[in-house]
Amino acid sequence: MLIYPDIDPVAFAIGPIAVRWYGLMYFIAFAQFWWLGRRRIRFQSQLGHNDLSFGKLEDLLFYGILGLIVGARLGEALFYSPGYYFSYPLRIFMVWEGGMSFHGGFLGVLITVGWFSRKTQLSYLTITDFAAPLIPLGLAAGRIGNFINGELWGRVCGLSLPWCMVFKHVDDLPRHPSQLYQAFLEGFLLFIILWLFSGKPRQRGTVSGVFLVGYGTFRFIVEFFRAPDEGIFGKSYAISMGQWLSIPMILAGAAILIWALKKSNQRP
Repeated sequence: MLIYPDIDPVAFAIGPIAVRWYGLMYFIAFAQFWWLGRRRIRFQSQLGHNDLSFGKLEDLLFYGILGLIVGARLGEALFYSPGYYFSYPLRIFMVWEGGMSFHGGFLGVLITVGWFSRKTQLSYLTITDFAAPLIPLGLAAGRIGNFINGELWGRVCGLSLPWCMVFKHVDDLPRHPSQLYQAFLEGFLLFIILWLFSGKPRQRGTVSGVFLVGYGTFRFIVEFFRAPDEGIFGKSYAISMGQWLSIPMILAGAAILIWALKKSNQRP
């Protein structure tokens, strides 16, 4: 049985300015999106696809960051902690404290991608197919940030599992380090799947569909090991808030895949 290491949330300080690990993980997430995005642009150029340029990538990242941060905080407030944030509305702006909803951030990004699509006259699915493989490693960084903050801990687990961890700031019970489960499944494993799958020319929409089904499925599974959030439905339901929000992602991804495959089969 392991003991949570109680990591200082401040990575380093320069005078009065403190740089927190959580914020640093977001910087890493955005940096890897930019770096991998440039690699994908070069790769697609070799295949004769020049839909996105380096300049458009940077614009997409900028608008995506705005949509992510605004959507993630509003999603946290509306989906998971409405009572708390309605009582202390100004704390919504304190992003350094943690508490960012993936599903809320995802919706925020989808909205900004729609605006970016109209601005650039690029197909919506062309943009999401390009961006999907760039997202999982950023998710992994965010989950590692959750672990460093000592938040989003797991459910109580049996002593027979050697990696069970006691979070002393919670209680003295061994728990699943579910943040690390999510970093592995939703982050590293999903990245490998998407990066390999998108390494060959695919029917438009299939990469986006695989991302939606993959993330939704992995998140649904991990929620069985993560301590359930209160959410807008409370804790009395058979499945957690995260699972409720993942079901539409899985269904939407499956619908996109079916549509894309049918369209591919209709080609002469």
